[in-house]
Amino acid sequence: MLQSSPEDLQRVIHEQNPWWRHGKVPEPLAPPVERPLAQLLWRRLLKDDPRRYQLILGPRRVGKTTVLYQTVAHLLDKGVDSSRIWWFRLDHPILLREELGDLLHFAVESSGATPDRPAYLMLDELVYAESWDTWLKSFYDDQRPVKIAATSSAAAALHKGRVESGVGRWEEQHLTPYSFPEYLDLATVAAPGQYNWEGLAGETLSETVQKWPAGPSKFSVLSLARRRLLLTGGFPELLHYAKKAMPEAEDGYQYSEGDLSLISQQVLRPDAVERAVYKDIPQSFGVGNPMMLERLLYVLADQVTGLLSPTSICSNLGITVPTFDRYLSYLEQAFMVFTLPNYSASEAKVQRRGRKLYFIDGAVRNAALQRGLAPIDDSAEMGVLLENLVAASLRTLSAHNGVRLYHWRDGDREVDLIYDDPQSPLAFEIASSSRHGRGGLNHFATRNKRFRGNCYLVAPDAEVRHPSINSPGPGTLPLDDFLVAIGAQAHQAMTRRLGVRD
Repeated sequence: MLQSSPEDLQRVIHEQNPWWRHGKVPEPLAPPVERPLAQLLWRRLLKDDPRRYQLILGPRRVGKTTVLYQTVAHLLDKGVDSSRIWWFRLDHPILLREELGDLLHFAVESSGATPDRPAYLMLDELVYAESWDTWLKSFYDDQRPVKIAATSSAAAALHKGRVESGVGRWEEQHLTPYSFPEYLDLATVAAPGQYNWEGLAGETLSETVQKWPAGPSKFSVLSLARRRLLLTGGFPELLHYAKKAMPEAEDGYQYSEGDLSLISQQVLRPDAVERAVYKDIPQSFGVGNPMMLERLLYVLADQVTGLLSPTSICSNLGITVPTFDRYLSYLEQAFMVFTLPNYSASEAKVQRRGRKLYFIDGAVRNAALQRGLAPIDDSAEMGVLLENLVAASLRTLSAHNGVRLYHWRDGDREVDLIYDDPQSPLAFEIASSSRHGRGGLNHFATRNKRFRGNCYLVAPDAEVRHPSINSPGPGTLPLDDFLVAIGAQAHQAMTRRLGVRD
């Protein structure tokens, strides 16, 4: 039974569904510039084969709510009656009082939904509703006439019990910060489609890389754009500042790299850092000491791209290893950081050996540490951001196609990133210069025969040079070309995952 007064509930719901009055989504809510997921999700909802609810997961400020509004706009354009599209922002004070099931029942009954004319339920900030997984499971199993798309800034859907509830009932769509090709199109560095990003993608990342002709970078003119993305972060609200750093900025004012770095940190710290630590994680996981969680985040931010030492961190913070593991998992599930295990042909060894830490976006790390202008002035700092950008880009691709991502370390030999595609594995060392040593890659290929001929040094000044299958020696790839390849491959993988074409 609904707890709020009919008047309050009606007022809130009508405020959240402006298309009931106007027949369209106001442009500020659904701007014309769309991310690939927004161009595909509405097709998946209309097709709904196989029948699944859609959960959009990703960090704060990455555009999840905007994607949902743009999906509503597409559904209206395709003739779905506005009265059958219901939006619930579930962290609203009025809606927090209500059981999710009661809200869903109310929407189904009020819209007159039938199997032939289902209600489309858009659930923003889903995990603020108690027992949301139980209600989705119930509605799915009872075959209620609804199609559901939801968002969350915390991956509570990944909890064991909720994974079991979701099997065969909902799909998780990961929305991550802008890829390099996405940013290039947004910033009109090239005319949209000029480089045919999607056309670059082969069946696998290995095929995409190997079909490139040897020689200089095809995208060397993009190095300044890559620096702007590094300093700003791949967050839609911030990228218009990066666009204004272009020489052809429409208003004639060009933001400097220092401007971009400082603005990014000022915007991201209160929301992507503090709100995640003090609101999202406590709400989703019941953390009683978010201040300690914030202290841990600062320690991790200072060790980005490095090998984690839980014992040392716990000693510095005065916490136990189990507490460290639990808090780290919360930060991972809130899409702030991720860790990569050490590669081994033995799964048991993979589980036991050290993890390497990255941020979902290097700009969040800069905001957590309030790094100011250091990323610009310090070459070592920029090298860290470069490696983090490549690792985060590969992780996005891995999330879309289910390939495992690792690092590798054996004594003083290491390789930054191991992309363990079962059929076409690849290993990458990320460097600031093509003169960087290749000893780690050589040793790794000698130890792991399936990677022979599939190891690359990636650097901004490198040329395309493919390794030989008859030698463990690595090839080389230009950094910007590689980032474009990963982004194109991720777009293809997401399209296939959704089972639709844009």
